[in-house]
Amino acid sequence: MAAGHEKVETNSALMIVLILIVVSIGGLVEIVPLFFMPSVTKAVEGLKPYDALAVVGRDIYVREGCYVCHSQMIRPFRAETERYGHYSVAGEFVYDHPFQWGSKRTGPDLARVGGRYSDDWHRVHLINPRDVVPESVMPGYPWLAENSVEDWPVQANMKALRVAGVPYTDEEIEKAPEMLEGKTEMDALIHYLQGLGTAIKVTR
Repeated sequence: MAAGHEKVETNSALMIVLILIVVSIGGLVEIVPLFFMPSVTKAVEGLKPYDALAVVGRDIYVREGCYVCHSQMIRPFRAETERYGHYSVAGEFVYDHPFQWGSKRTGPDLARVGGRYSDDWHRVHLINPRDVVPESVMPGYPWLAENSVEDWPVQANMKALRVAGVPYTDEEIEKAPEMLEGKTEMDALIHYLQGLGTAIKVTR
């Protein structure tokens, strides 16, 4: 037994192979069962796929790197739930490809920001954050109010999301451009933010 242990410790290639095998088995044991748990794979009651304008808003959120400073996952700890509301559950993110959980909070978590502030508040905040939060270090995004989204390839995006499992109908995809008429990137981003976390009632 000791000789076998010594052989493993002195043979780096063998040790790497054995470590990979152990990690793979451990990963499979933890991950595979999740695919068969309804609470993880089934959407929570009331959750709907993003509409066309929200799809564009989410694209802008990703493009501008908002996820770098804002997480979208409330951990099940008292300090977090008292500040942000109900902790996040997997069923809220089944239509997010990829999800925007994040791991760093230079700014507050946005998982339940939907409906917390008015559209006008968001508009002012995005143009110059310090007008509403004096201590904010967030940069402004005034150009969003000038850029139209009418030419956004939203239909292609929705078709790709449908392949990933989002249940869009042909009619929803066909009518998607109509929802973008006269809208700016600012409108789209605010629309996306106003829908975050609203499928589960917030308790504060």
